[in-house]
Amino acid sequence: MKKNKPNTVIDENLSFSEEIGKKEEQKLKTLHQHKRSEWAGLGTFGMVGWSVAVPTILGCMLGLWLDKNHPKSFSWTLSLMIAGLMLGCLIAWQWVAKENEMMHQDKEEEDE
Repeated sequence: MKKNKPNTVIDENLSFSEEIGKKEEQKLKTLHQHKRSEWAGLGTFGMVGWSVAVPTILGCMLGLWLDKNHPKSFSWTLSLMIAGLMLGCLIAWQWVAKENEMMHQDKEEEDE
């Protein structure tokens, strides 16, 4: 293979028409591909934020109720806040890993 222009590699074994067909196929695939917008990126941040915030707040609320109704020598609020935070981080981590896997799967299909 030899380089023609930056980012353009021409396979010497392909005929001119095969090379044109290959490039046309790439352009059509790009045209029909679903692209992610900036709003999708902001939505991802929102999803990660809410997946951490909701379990943390629910843990705090349950902890406050337990501190009021069943007091102990330790703080239910602090304990359940930390547990909610850890649960939220786990949920966010799994969600981001799933999105990352889907993104790489789409990229591999695009390369084929």
